[in-house]
Parts: sequence; structure tokens; C-alpha cells
Amino acid sequence: MADSLSSLIQAVDAADSANGLLEAVQNLAAARLEGAIPTLIAALSYNNPGAAVAAVDGLIQMGEAAVPPLLEQLDLHNYSARAWAIRALAGIGDPRGLITLLGVATADFAMSVRRAAAKGLGMMKWHWFPDNLLEIAQAEVLEALLFVAQQDEEWIVRYSAVSGLQSLADAIALTYPEWRSQINSQFEQMASGDSSWTVRARVWMAQQHLQATSAVQMLVCDAQPSPLSATDWQMILDTLYDRKGQERMVFAEGDPRRYRELAVSMAQTPDAI
Repeated sequence: MADSLSSLIQAVDAADSANGLLEAVQNLAAARLEGAIPTLIAALSYNNPGAAVAAVDGLIQMGEAAVPPLLEQLDLHNYSARAWAIRALAGIGDPRGLITLLGVATADFAMSVRRAAAKGLGMMKWHWFPDNLLEIAQAEVLEALLFVAQQDEEWIVRYSAVSGLQSLADAIALTYPEWRSQINSQFEQMASGDSSWTVRARVWMAQQHLQATSAVQMLVCDAQPSPLSATDWQMILDTLYDRKGQERMVFAEGDPRRYRELAVSMAQTPDAI
């Protein structure tokens, strides 16, 4: 297996064309070997969208094992690579990525990064969260997504926020109906007030979905238990309280800058997660 992994990585390194790189990354991702994770992450910055998509798909298939290296190697200088990495984190839905997704959804300068994070925030593996963390985590996600839906200047980011809010509404259908009502109110405002007809159309789809599932809890719990330890959860909880508390002392409620230092510090100090 080690020889196979080595040869697959060498093929990526030796690729001398766009198609060759795409094929090599696809083959590496298909092997689903944890040792491939660093090379797949590196492929996110190769300026080859096809290879990046293959790498993202491979990282999502790796699941939880890919989360720490993705957070450790989040590229603060290459926004394209950062957007691909956020797509992978969003697709995995691991709670350890929550703070990073919150930060970049509301404060990253790159539209593609905010877009990926906004959609991903609604797709967290909520059934993994312990009771003492679930409410605060979902409240923060609701606040962030409402802010993005209301304030982001880019229609595609608001579009993704609608997708995130729809997913969140499904997750809280039975536990927090008042939050679901808040999401419905936001959709009503956007349905008539958003400047983009594409966003308004997406809002209409979300409204139809929520009406059709109003009496059903859409959260589907798979059989896989959470692999996170009690220490992981405590650190996530502490980080939510402490770091967001510090941001609120500096910036006003609703100011996207309150997340900026949080996102940067989380990316620079991954061991805090």
C-alpha cells in the first residue's frame, strides 16, 4: 500500500499537463488513503479547477481525518486555494471547522470563500453535537447566515446563505421552531426585496421546501457516532465562548469585523481546535 501511495503521489508531482494533473489527482483521490491528504491539499493551489474539484471530492471522502490538516494549511494568501479548502471543510461538516466557517462566511474578502462557507454552515453534522454545545453553535450559525443574507453585496453569496438557512431550518425544525420562524421571515423579506432575481428564485424554492416539510424534522442521523473526544468538544465550546466574547468586546453586534480576527487567529493557530 505504501508503494502504491508513493507512486500515486509521484504521478501528481510529475504531471506535465493540465489533463495529466487532473488524471493523477483523480487517481490519488480514488485510492482513499490518508497519506494522500497533504498532496490533495496541495493540489487545491495548482490553478487547475478540475484537479481542485477532484481533490475536494477526495478530501470529503476522507472525512474527519482531513480536517486538522485542512485547518492547519488554510491558505491566507491564495484565495482560490482557500475557497477550495473551505468547500472541503463544508462538505465534511466536521464541528472542528465551525469557527473557521463562521469567520470566513462573514469577513473574508473573497466572494468564492464566503460563498462556500455560507452554504457549508447549514450542513454541519448537527447530530454529533452534545446538548451543551448544540444550541450555542446553531445560534451562532443562524446569526451569521442572517447577516450574510441581509448584508453581503454579492448575489451569489446571498444565494448560498439562503441554501445554508434552508438546511439549518431543517435541522432545527422540532428543536427551535422560533428560529425557523425567523428564517421564514427573512425569506419573506428577500422574496420581494432582494435586488437579484436569481436570489429571489432561490428564496422561493426554499419557501416551498419549508412549507412542504413544516411538520417534519429533516435532520437525518446516520449510524456513525461522533469520533470527537470530550476534549475536542470542550475546546470547541471554549473557543466559541472565549474568542467570540473577545470579538464582541471590540466590535459592535452584527459588525463583520468581529469575526475577522477570529478567523485569522484560528487559521494561524490550528492547535487551538
